[in-house]
Amino acid sequence: MSLSAGPEIPRKFRFKLFPTLKRGEMWRYFGPAFVASVAYIDPGNFASNFEGGARFGYTLLWVLLWSNAMAILIQYLSAKLGIATGKTLPQNCRAYFSPRINFGLWVAAELAALATDLAEFLGAALGFYLLLHIPLFPAALITAVVVFLMLAVELYGFRRLEQLIMVFVFAIATCYAFEMFLVRPDWSAVAHGVIVPKINSESIYVAVSMLGATVMPHVIYLHSALVQHRVKEDAASDHPEKWLLTMRHLRYELWDVLAAMNGAWLINSAMIVMAAAVFYNKGVNFTFDEAHLTLHPLLPAVSGTAFALALLFSGLSSSTVGTMAGQVIIEGFLDIKFSVFLRRLLTIIPALIVIALRLDALKILLLSQVVLSFAIPFALVPLVLLTRSKAVMSDLVNSPRTNYMAYTVTAIIVGLNLLLVYRMVGGQF
Repeated sequence: MSLSAGPEIPRKFRFKLFPTLKRGEMWRYFGPAFVASVAYIDPGNFASNFEGGARFGYTLLWVLLWSNAMAILIQYLSAKLGIATGKTLPQNCRAYFSPRINFGLWVAAELAALATDLAEFLGAALGFYLLLHIPLFPAALITAVVVFLMLAVELYGFRRLEQLIMVFVFAIATCYAFEMFLVRPDWSAVAHGVIVPKINSESIYVAVSMLGATVMPHVIYLHSALVQHRVKEDAASDHPEKWLLTMRHLRYELWDVLAAMNGAWLINSAMIVMAAAVFYNKGVNFTFDEAHLTLHPLLPAVSGTAFALALLFSGLSSSTVGTMAGQVIIEGFLDIKFSVFLRRLLTIIPALIVIALRLDALKILLLSQVVLSFAIPFALVPLVLLTRSKAVMSDLVNSPRTNYMAYTVTAIIVGLNLLLVYRMVGGQF
């Protein structure tokens, strides 16, 4: 994944691109990828990762490794599109594709956003339910209030919202670092699960669910919007070489993506390792409703609290990010202004219906991740087509090597989805 050749950088400017890391300039650009990474550690990931670890041990860890590698490439391309064009992915789709194609892309994006909102809101409600020991429906109402308050933080500046979400990411990581200390897994088995691919007809459903939970379609749209605040700041700068600012932004965003996505990979891997060490090795079935209580006799009592806190932090932060993504999708494809608070209000309704009907939370979360996996190509294919076009990207157009990697990622994702359809039609699940 290399930057494509643009205008040659004058020698007097070359040394300024990376030494500024020592002066803290890079931290001004850190944030967008961490906001996007929340979607990679949301309650849907909890469901798919814990299900995978509890049923298949460490054998599906390799799925997370390769899914993360694909996520790094995809998130980098989304950020690069936003930096190069000054527009979001949905806005670029509207500008370069026909109305009929745009309508189909918009429908697929909205379905993905709906599945995402459902999973994330439900996860946050489960977190309150486990921590406060209150019925799930009141927990959902509390979740709605807290998410609205988090969205209101943006009124004090987008950077403040970025910082809040980054705090949640580090809080989730802390919870799982603590859990890993308690479970003491078999590290040789962990390494084998990461390196050696293994899958069968029983694990394919969970594996594709993990893929859908890791390469999230709604956040492909979102990342191209998250970089716009800094794009506008650079555009307003009086720097004599604006293209140099663009190149510097792109390089720093690559570091941002690498740090955030690899952090999310470690957290996801910790979920599987914990589930395998606690549930699989002891022959205990995993369910969200019972996990909090099941951990108490198997591990110190505080472990159940850490699990519930991680789920709560994940649900609240990802629900906020999912609402932002929904706003980017509807505004970009339909060219309208849409309140993020109204968007949140509309997406609460399906989650409240699911909770009121008392449907199985784990099955709903797993199903939502499979829906997301099917929606990935509808976001990924337009992204690849746009970033490979010189008419769109100018000097930041993809290099041939980047294009080949993007084609491979797209083929793998579509292939896995077709395999899942074949297995489902064949009555394997």
